[in-house]
Amino acid sequence: MTTRWQQHVEDMSNLLRGVSARDREGRDLDVQAAFDQWCAWTLKLRDRHRTLYLVGNGASASMASHMAADLAKNGHVHTQVFSDLSLITAISNDMGYEWVFAEPLARRATEGDQLVAISSSGRSPNVLAAVKVARERGLTVVTLSAMAPDNPLRKAGDLNFHVAAQRYGYAESSHAIILHNYMDMVQAQTPAEDKR
Repeated sequence: MTTRWQQHVEDMSNLLRGVSARDREGRDLDVQAAFDQWCAWTLKLRDRHRTLYLVGNGASASMASHMAADLAKNGHVHTQVFSDLSLITAISNDMGYEWVFAEPLARRATEGDQLVAISSSGRSPNVLAAVKVARERGLTVVTLSAMAPDNPLRKAGDLNFHVAAQRYGYAESSHAIILHNYMDMVQAQTPAEDKR
């Protein structure tokens, strides 16, 4: 008899095997090739001293902060998240929560930077607003989404990773694994003399 835990592991394994990647035109990509491209963009960004921004809500915000820290410490990438409580509450109060990422991104981002946008539903208005600003500023955009395969975030990035998870726990866990794989690839290409 399969236990609940064994079923959970099997479900997660199936979801991860089924991760898909698409380009900006909606063409399916080989997933490893998509990771390779993402890593190459990040290494170029690092070499040019540009900034990698990460955005998300709830658990996705935690993942954004976690990856920003790991990429900064282990990959020597300049990262930024918009998690300052005063900034969040000021923008939310004065402009609306939809602008909590887009407003600071519009003031800080420049061409050559990168945005990683994380949303389980792929429908978060504030994440989509940040992607719109990123496009206007000439940033490279990478998205991570789940739930409906036709969610708007999945069509918004230069690279779009999608997990066919219908439950938030599965979506968030899958996104964390995707992000860790990416970060490990960046770290592996950090020169030894830079590692402390």
